[in-house]
Amino acid sequence: MTKPQAERAPLDPEMFDPVCPSPLVPFRVGDKWATLILRCLQDGPRRFSELKVPLRGVTAKSLTQSLRRLERDGFVVREESEGTGRRVEYALPPLGRGLLGPLDAACEWTRENWDELIDAQEAGLSRDS
Repeated sequence: MTKPQAERAPLDPEMFDPVCPSPLVPFRVGDKWATLILRCLQDGPRRFSELKVPLRGVTAKSLTQSLRRLERDGFVVREESEGTGRRVEYALPPLGRGLLGPLDAACEWTRENWDELIDAQEAGLSRDS
């Protein structure tokens, strides 16, 4: 059961540090934003506008596309509620929640191998120039 909107703490705008190792994780679920979206939803459903707060670099179009892909793949559900106004929230079903453990392990591995990953990327960039 999820907490009502009023009881949930807002997402921290600094949730993803600019030097966050997430882009270095050696696998992707969906696209560049997918794992970050999963992290944003780990504590309960969120509205589109809430997701944009910590995902400062994402455009509305990219966020929409990522959410649709995650929904198509069964990792996210779109919940629409009627009332005084249409309200749409995104949440993790069991399949999406099941990715959090492997994602934790991948993030830990990335932290442990941070220096080597940065060195490899820099070496690759210098070869590409």
